[in-house]
Amino acid sequence: MFDRYEAGERAVLVHINFTQEGEWEDLNEFEMLVSSAGVSALQVVTGSRQSPHPKYYVGEGKAQEIAHAVRMMGADIVLFNHSLSPAQERNLEKLCKCRVLDRTGLILDIFAQRARTHEGKLQVELAQLRHISTRLIRGWTHLERQKGGIGLRGPGETQLETDRRLLRDRIKAILRRLEKVAKQREQGRRARNRAEIPTVSLVGYTNAGKSTLFNQITQASVYAADQLFATLDPTLRKIDVADIGSAILADTVGFIRHLPHDLVAAFKATLQETQEADILLHVVDASDERFRENIHAVHEVLEEIDAHDIPALVVMNKIDNLEGQEPRIERDEDGVASVVWLSAMEGKGTELLFAALSERLASQMVQYRLRVTPRYQGRIRSTFFQMRCIEREEYDQDGNLLIDVRMQQVDWSRLEKREGAVLRDFIVT
Repeated sequence: MFDRYEAGERAVLVHINFTQEGEWEDLNEFEMLVSSAGVSALQVVTGSRQSPHPKYYVGEGKAQEIAHAVRMMGADIVLFNHSLSPAQERNLEKLCKCRVLDRTGLILDIFAQRARTHEGKLQVELAQLRHISTRLIRGWTHLERQKGGIGLRGPGETQLETDRRLLRDRIKAILRRLEKVAKQREQGRRARNRAEIPTVSLVGYTNAGKSTLFNQITQASVYAADQLFATLDPTLRKIDVADIGSAILADTVGFIRHLPHDLVAAFKATLQETQEADILLHVVDASDERFRENIHAVHEVLEEIDAHDIPALVVMNKIDNLEGQEPRIERDEDGVASVVWLSAMEGKGTELLFAALSERLASQMVQYRLRVTPRYQGRIRSTFFQMRCIEREEYDQDGNLLIDVRMQQVDWSRLEKREGAVLRDFIVT
């Protein structure tokens, strides 16, 4: 499609340390991204700058150094651990005479490799098309003029305009199909809400061990590997939580620093499982030296998708990589379970996780005894039966129904709003 150099599997990596904190990236994480993409890193070129150079992102001298490294190592591609503008990519390609890809492009490539479901493939293609659409002009510079020759002269679309139109049409088509998928997911969520089944969503930095934990507590066989973005397509399984009953556990895509906005937008339907959850299990790699920065990066993404207000239980995973750490539950100043330390790989501490989860979900439950007069018994009793929240019922000597119910606070609030003062009058204090 593009008049560009072919990309291969042998790469020169470029990592620049900036004094500006917003531009800062992690070299170790970048090397893991490159490895996850199946690319061999031949050499890492590093440097320091105060701010990016407008032409090459790096300085002229460093750009020449990168080009020299490409020639000496016989590299097929240059990978930058930063976001490049289309012009910077094109200038570097001219200089290095090979393909140049930035951090966003690399992440998109990994996602393209990992997508398995129809929905996942559509989401990745949407993100790629949105990314490519900003780079069309330098991919088709030789075709900006209109075609000439016999039968081709005269007004009409340039090749570039044709490609832009085709891109727009394809993006619209994908959005329509993803809209159907989103409606199907919404129907599933509504069905779970009607059945009063709480949803627990696993979130966390990529490679924190979410899928390993998911497999451990659900006995599922979700793909889990020691690589970034091993999980792309969301998986839902039913689990049993003491004193709560059935709950749905959702395994979702991992987050990363400076997650491309195109990906966040494309994976809106997938991330909605997180937005609609009753509680989040924030899985953290406790053995990672930068776990605090990773926690902050996850909070930033949760804020971006409007899921930052959902209650969260932190799971400090991989304690098997730490000396002297045993499974335990940490509590906050109010005595509420806030952090669980465990090892998903060895299965140590999972029973503590279930205990903390039961406690946290139970704190969102309410329990009432109602005395319902004969006039309202049919409607009220039928409603409670549909909600499956009746624990005990009996009749008193006056024919009133004494009923004990237990349900989520949010469901009681909805019911109270619908029934009004009638329901409040029935509560036995």
